[in-house]
Amino acid sequence: MQCSKPPDYSPKYSRDSTYADTSGNGTLCHSIQYRSGDKRYMLVGPRMSIGSAIVPGSHANTLMVPDHRKRASGEIRYSILEELKIGTIVGNIAKDLGIDRGTLADRNLRIVTGAKQDLFQVNQRDGALFVNQRIDREELCGKSAPCHVNLKAVIENPLEMHHVTVEIVDVNDHYPIFPDREYRLEVPESTLIGVRFELEGASDPDIGINTLRQYKLSQNDKFQLEVEDLSNDGKTPFLLLRNPLDRERIAQYSLLLTAVDGGIPPRSGSLNITVIVLDINDHAPVCDQQRYSVTVKENIAAGTFLLRVNASDLDEGVNGAVEYSFRSKLKSKTSEIFHLDQITGEINIIGPVDFEEEHMYELKVQASDKGPVPLSTQCKVFVLVEDVNDNKPEIDVTSLSSRIREDAPPGTVVALMGVTDLDSGVNGQVVCTLAEDLPFDLRPSSEGNFYSLVTKSPLDRESVSQYDIIVTAKDLGSPSLSSTKTIRVEISDINDNSPVFSQSPYTLYLVENNVPGASMFTVSASDADEGENALVSYSLGRVSAGLSVTSFLNINSENGNIYALKSFDFETLKTFQFQVVAKDSGTPSLNSNATVNVFILDQNDNAPVILSPVSANGSAEGVEEIPRNVNAGHSVAKVRAFDADIGYNAWLSFSLQHATDASLFGLERYTGQIRTLRSFTETDEAEHKLVIVVKDNGNVSLSATATVIIKAVEPKEAFAASDTKSAEQTEEENDVTFYLIITLSSVSALFLLSIIGLIVMQCSKPPDYSPKYSRDSTYADTSGNGTLCHSIQYRSGDKRYMLVGPRMSIGSAIVPGSHANTLMVPDHRKRASGEVRN
Repeated sequence: MQCSKPPDYSPKYSRDSTYADTSGNGTLCHSIQYRSGDKRYMLVGPRMSIGSAIVPGSHANTLMVPDHRKRASGEIRYSILEELKIGTIVGNIAKDLGIDRGTLADRNLRIVTGAKQDLFQVNQRDGALFVNQRIDREELCGKSAPCHVNLKAVIENPLEMHHVTVEIVDVNDHYPIFPDREYRLEVPESTLIGVRFELEGASDPDIGINTLRQYKLSQNDKFQLEVEDLSNDGKTPFLLLRNPLDRERIAQYSLLLTAVDGGIPPRSGSLNITVIVLDINDHAPVCDQQRYSVTVKENIAAGTFLLRVNASDLDEGVNGAVEYSFRSKLKSKTSEIFHLDQITGEINIIGPVDFEEEHMYELKVQASDKGPVPLSTQCKVFVLVEDVNDNKPEIDVTSLSSRIREDAPPGTVVALMGVTDLDSGVNGQVVCTLAEDLPFDLRPSSEGNFYSLVTKSPLDRESVSQYDIIVTAKDLGSPSLSSTKTIRVEISDINDNSPVFSQSPYTLYLVENNVPGASMFTVSASDADEGENALVSYSLGRVSAGLSVTSFLNINSENGNIYALKSFDFETLKTFQFQVVAKDSGTPSLNSNATVNVFILDQNDNAPVILSPVSANGSAEGVEEIPRNVNAGHSVAKVRAFDADIGYNAWLSFSLQHATDASLFGLERYTGQIRTLRSFTETDEAEHKLVIVVKDNGNVSLSATATVIIKAVEPKEAFAASDTKSAEQTEEENDVTFYLIITLSSVSALFLLSIIGLIVMQCSKPPDYSPKYSRDSTYADTSGNGTLCHSIQYRSGDKRYMLVGPRMSIGSAIVPGSHANTLMVPDHRKRASGEVRN
């Protein structure tokens, strides 16, 4: 589609050129030039007739084209409409400046401007100036007119700068807008005719003919519209009352105010106006009843609702809002007994209503509206009081013994009390009762108004030290009323309880070599009495086996700490028993005893003693002669040793500390047997020295050393020496056997004494600790030395332990507290332990 030729109705207008729209939509636009005075203008826009676009006297919708006669000034003016599409051609700067288009590529034509330089751009190929961004005149200039955008066209080679001014012409692109879409106007119905009410006007950001021009008001018979120009902001609308208002006929009017601008076509905005006709106070409140009556029982609960007084008013708003109040408030106690809600008219009880004081109350209620000149009316409320059983019995304690002895005999008087009831008849007859599970009773007097509180059964302060006795007094009215009185009685103590130990008997395991003066353990006893009767002191009683207790034990009389005055030796004393006496400070004093069983536990405090070999001077050294032709495994000699300790502390092991030839002789670890490891050779020496160390198995091992000198001789010499030595060994073995028999007899005797002591303690009291120990089995020593080993099981708390070692007594083998030398055996049974371990 091409731009049609404009009608040529004036010689002032000539068509210069037609430019295609660069926006990409294919629409062709026109460029129309015309002259006015000594200036030429160019109109750029969509297809239109010159008659509708050109407005002589105002260059709206036009582009001013530079006059070549004025080109020396270097200024070009264009005029365009706002909101043109991007890419619309404004004008051709190169043509208007008379620049050859062929030189544009070399001269670098460009637009240089401040912040607004992006609104327009120039085509460097043909010099056309086109719209680069959306142009909004209202954003650029607001209400200012005219609206100019100043640009600078810069050309190089040679350098030139020309001013380009583009005038932005307004178009009608905005509607008149009111601040709010709804407006509420309140007008009293007594408003005089001719009163005006100013309204908030509309605004239109357009200028010139496109801005706000007039207001229109919807048709009605009460209001008319008046418009005045009161400021530069525009026209201000007013509502004028032209006829009187009557709220009772019409209480509300809905009007529509329309604002119209002068654009073509015109645009408009609207405002909904709601006129509320306000009422005047021309009606008094009216009660729905003149006399109200209600019956209540005396002493009705505070806050109880009685009734509601209701009055209505034909007016509305504050003129129809009714509030209530009592009249003659200062002349009666109405306000102290009754409360009237001034908004709802509800009457509630707030004070006591007593039939004995008043049989009927007359309340005068005034209902008033809240108009500027309030109107009121009055109604009466009669409250009838009905008598009820409203007095509870009262209990008065006239005499009280607050403390009585726990050995007081039944029938002892504790308190005297009187009972009264202000009611009469059956409502004033009172019966007093106590709880049945108390050791007290009430005995009424012959008149029935007095009661005595007495004991009815023996008392025990240790069971209940204080009684809060609740006495209930109940009248015979209907419904019955009751009251209670709490009497506190404290039971005073007498010394009727002996001290009780926390456990009996006590079992103590004490390691030997204890520090003298250190605390062994603590006994504790409690007394159920109080005060001096419960103050416990401790002392030591007799000791088993005829021993004097004060020679090696002491006890703190205040806290029960028991101290050892000497160090115990397991090898001398393995167990003993003594008693502790706990005595209170009452009069007469009471006491009790507890038995303490003490088991001394062994420590590794004895080093092994070499029994064989032993020389003539007593040293552990011996000489053995063997033939040189013996084979490997030949028994050369045997080292024998003894340890006075027991258990692991006496479990001995042998080791070869030094040997002249370690490849020739070997030592068995647990038997002490010396054997040859190989046969003698010709290069072997004739004499060999073996140093043997014997160690026990204690935590801190102790040891002894024996030396054996072995001489290898020819078989004949060995045979002769063996006969001589056989006789000597027979004598020595007899001596060793004697000592062994004495040692084993002593150990067996001590073991039997321990067993007998345990059996005696079991028989004297149910066993607490003896079932904990059970001997399971005895194992034969496979080393060949004949020593027997034991497996001993015992219990500590909820665990079981097994002790494995050489022969020992039970009392000396059990080491609770430190389970050294023991194996822990799981036990699924839970038993309370009565052991004291140190």
